[in-house]
Amino acid sequence: MSGEDRPRGISPTAVEGAPGLWRVDLQRHDLSIPGREVVQTRVEFTPDSPPFTHFHPGEEIICVLQGSLEYTIEGQPTVVCHAGDALTVPYGVHHRARNVGDDIAVELATYVVEKGKPLLTRVE
Repeated sequence: MSGEDRPRGISPTAVEGAPGLWRVDLQRHDLSIPGREVVQTRVEFTPDSPPFTHFHPGEEIICVLQGSLEYTIEGQPTVVCHAGDALTVPYGVHHRARNVGDDIAVELATYVVEKGKPLLTRVE
C-alpha cells in the first residue's frame, strides 16, 4: 500500500499475521460503564487481504467508509456492505471481513469492550 492510498497524516500499522490489513487506532477512552472502554479504529483492507476469523470482548459497530466489504458473522447470512453502510457484530461472536472490490476498502470500527482484555482474538 502506498502513501497515496491513505489520507495525509495517517500511518496505519500492519495487523500481525494478516497481510494487507492495516489499522489506525483513532481513540481509546474509559466509559461510564464500569470495566468498559470504547476503542475507535480505522481499518484498511487491500484487495488481496485474506479474511481471518476472530472475535472481540464486546460489541463492534462498523461503518464502511470506502469500497465494499463482505462480512461473515456466525449465525447470520453473509452480507456485502458498501460505503455508507453500517452493521453491528455482537459480543464474542466469531466473524470475518474481506474486501470484495478492486481497490482499498476502509471501515470505521468502534468497539465497546471489556477493559484489559485483548481487543481481537483470532480463531484458528
